[in-house]
Amino acid sequence: MITWFATLQIVVAALAALLCLIEYSRKRTPNDYTLGATLLVGILLIAQVVVSIIAPLSGNTPTGDLLEFWMYLITALILPFGAAFWALIDRRRSALLVLLVVNLAVAVMVYRMLVIWQFGA
Repeated sequence: MITWFATLQIVVAALAALLCLIEYSRKRTPNDYTLGATLLVGILLIAQVVVSIIAPLSGNTPTGDLLEFWMYLITALILPFGAAFWALIDRRRSALLVLLVVNLAVAVMVYRMLVIWQFGA
């Protein structure tokens, strides 16, 4: 796992969560910006899957449990797309809270994946 890329993912997920919070506080419903930010988080996770496959081949081997790492990654990959689908179907204001929680969860999960990959804890 590449440290700067994981940091980028965490920052983008946190900013997407902040955007959802701002839109929720303005009493809006899910829009192109909130859905786009969440889908950007998902696209970065797809790139993380590719990086996680290639990294061990280039000498960047994980120090932690690979099963735990991949379960975090697969779960984190499913969350943004599921939440965006939810927000497309349920256009109420509360769908922004779903997007908010999912983006925060992805940020925490990517941090945990980084810890598993680099420190083995």
